Amino acid sequence: MKTTIDLPDSLAMEAKATARAEGTTLRELVVEALRGELDRRRSVGPVDFHFPTAGGSGLVAELDPADAIARSYGLPG
Repeated sequence: MKTTIDLPDSLAMEAKATARAEGTTLRELVVEALRGELDRRRSVGPVDFHFPTAGGSGLVAELDPADAIARSYGLPG
């Protein structure tokens, strides 16, 4: 299927340069990257995170919002 996507110029130039350096085509690079991302998203299970609260009055632990988000997605804090 043919489709059109709008990429930032810098990303398109970097992708073309990478494809050229690896002896492949931009199409193959995009297909491989998209397949990899779809596989990654399928393999990520449900997030098992519980915000510690008491009586519905907010976070019990001293977490700033960025740390709470990072922890909820299993990212380094």
